[in-house]
Amino acid sequence: MASRFPNSSGLSGVGLLACPAPQARLRGSTSLQLLVLMVPVFFGMMGFAFDLGRLYLVRGELSQAANSMAVAAASQLLGTTAASDNMTKVLPPNGPTYNYNFGTIPVGTGAGALTSVVAQPNCFDTVAAATSGTGTPGDCSTAQAVQVVVTGDAPLLFWSLLPGGTSRKTSVGVQAVAGISAPLCTACNIVPIAIAALDPTDTVNFGFDSAFSTLYTLSYNCTGTPLPINYAFTSSVGVNGGSTIPYEFLNRYDTGNATLDEFDQLYVSGAQGVLASTTPTVNGLTQNPNTPLACFNMGDTEQLWANAAPPTCAAGTNPYIQALNCGLYSRLDNANTPAACTTAVTDFGSLSAAYLPDTDVTPAETPPYSAYTGNGRSLITVAIVDTLAPDTATAMTVLAFRQFQVVPNPDGTFFDPSDANGRIPVLYIGNPAPVQQGWFDTRYAGGSCPVGSFTGPGKVVLHQ
Repeated sequence: MASRFPNSSGLSGVGLLACPAPQARLRGSTSLQLLVLMVPVFFGMMGFAFDLGRLYLVRGELSQAANSMAVAAASQLLGTTAASDNMTKVLPPNGPTYNYNFGTIPVGTGAGALTSVVAQPNCFDTVAAATSGTGTPGDCSTAQAVQVVVTGDAPLLFWSLLPGGTSRKTSVGVQAVAGISAPLCTACNIVPIAIAALDPTDTVNFGFDSAFSTLYTLSYNCTGTPLPINYAFTSSVGVNGGSTIPYEFLNRYDTGNATLDEFDQLYVSGAQGVLASTTPTVNGLTQNPNTPLACFNMGDTEQLWANAAPPTCAAGTNPYIQALNCGLYSRLDNANTPAACTTAVTDFGSLSAAYLPDTDVTPAETPPYSAYTGNGRSLITVAIVDTLAPDTATAMTVLAFRQFQVVPNPDGTFFDPSDANGRIPVLYIGNPAPVQQGWFDTRYAGGSCPVGSFTGPGKVVLHQ
């Protein structure tokens, strides 16, 4: 019987499959090989598009955090042995919180498998040593620059599928350097106090103790007798045979401030320094009327604060003098403020809560200043002038800016802001601490500031 499906070979076609041609098998094999080869290329390209962009984002966020940390750390370069310890208090995890990776991971702690570390800051004697990469770290108590290094894990998505990316993360490191600038020709946001030089020929310390170990009694400049006397635990010798060191307030009364009256402004000036303002200086004797209100120029002529003109000695507390001294008092204590301050300052209740006391108010602490371990709240920057003025028409020339530390009494109490002569116990410390703001060029001071040939405080400057 003949086959139902004959073929040329005489074999039945039932159940037979056609075999692909050799060319078809080759094309399929090549496509598979190309697919295998393109997978890592594809993920690599996706990694460049997504992961690399994310790495740049993480690096940018870490850099911003490191810059802020370096500025905060440099602000603790106060010339004390506690500088290094104080830096740890203003950096994570003790200080402000900084975040990265779209703001989801705290810098210095991390989250889950992603961690970040803020290294202990390195201190350097100069900015050049801090930025060179080859400088040797030194003692923070005498340093002028701080280097902060931050490392953080960045997550990988597409690159984690490639060889070497199995950990699904990679480390990103950044560095920032901040330090103290050159001495300022114009200092801003300082306390508007003028102190006459004990020795105008001494252009470094102006007759004050160069060892920073003498306690002085400041008293408000007054007329008549009896003259103010020192606190018993101070031992200073003032000008013109007096025992105390006289001071006055420099005019910074902003009449355009609709929020704070004159008493409030005086309190804030004592508590934190003169407030920034868009108003030009109110100093009627200045050589540069364009100077910002909160700023003071070296070599410029200053004016007495009108309502704080020298009173009669021991004739009772001038309420304007008391208001600023209540602000100074807040630098030591705001839990047990004398009742007089609550009435001397118009908005004392709403203002006082913002001003926390220094972290070191150790009673009878033995100078020198290097023993101080606080956060700088009790340090004030003031103007050293040639002479104090009897009235608003008499000019006072700013010779330099110098710093004092307001100190507690030996028994742990604090000075009385309502003292009849405005007496304040202080320690002269020279100019180790940075001020909040200012300029080290002559934009406002003009030719009266001998740039490069004088000493004084600088400000914190970010270098990289």
